[in-house]
Amino acid sequence: MITQPQATTPLPDPDEERRRVQTARLLAYRDDGPLATALKGSLGRLLPPVPATVVALIAIVALTVAGTLTDGPILIVPVAVLLVLVLPTAGRDHLGRFDWLTPPLLRAAEFMTIIVLGLAEDTPKWLLFVLLYTIGYHTYDTVYRTRQGIWPPAWLYQAGLGWEVRLLVLGVAAAAGWLTPVAAVLTAYLLVLFAIESITSWVRLDKASAQAQADQDLEQSPEEAAEQVTGEAEQG
Repeated sequence: MITQPQATTPLPDPDEERRRVQTARLLAYRDDGPLATALKGSLGRLLPPVPATVVALIAIVALTVAGTLTDGPILIVPVAVLLVLVLPTAGRDHLGRFDWLTPPLLRAAEFMTIIVLGLAEDTPKWLLFVLLYTIGYHTYDTVYRTRQGIWPPAWLYQAGLGWEVRLLVLGVAAAAGWLTPVAAVLTAYLLVLFAIESITSWVRLDKASAQAQADQDLEQSPEEAAEQVTGEAEQG
């Protein structure tokens, strides 16, 4: 009897898989939104992420120290600097030696811009704190999920507006003198969005884990179950 050789599925290259996961994680930590996603294809891979983000952060610090960010249209400048320098880095694979620094640098630039705009417009400090806390929680939740092998849904980054749209909204509002009400609405929106999505996702995961454990228990024979209980008792 002649048997046909069975086709074997090629195993993924470990190094290639590691690079793919690293890229996916760093891009998730960046928290790019709809604007960065839309421009990614047209902008290509123009700028390396770490130098561009560092230059943007230094420029924002320089503008703040110089005292130029006081009131009016000038408040859109730090947002514009960040968008011009960092948006073209969205298409990079983030596999460089120091590219892991991009997400924390970008988050620092986002937070600093929010604080500078808020102080310039006399926005209540508690509101700034809640806004920063909400974005920070979203970042922490994303990092924790990906380290567990769980990825937030793609729509969340779009609905969360991303760092670029959030800053653009706040920058335009600050330049127009409407930062406080706009920041209040944005904070409430993001707080509800991130909290509900995070809670429902973790509850769904817990239910799936419990169901998987129940299915595993049903598949066990009485002897295996007894051995497991005995082993746990001896360890205790």
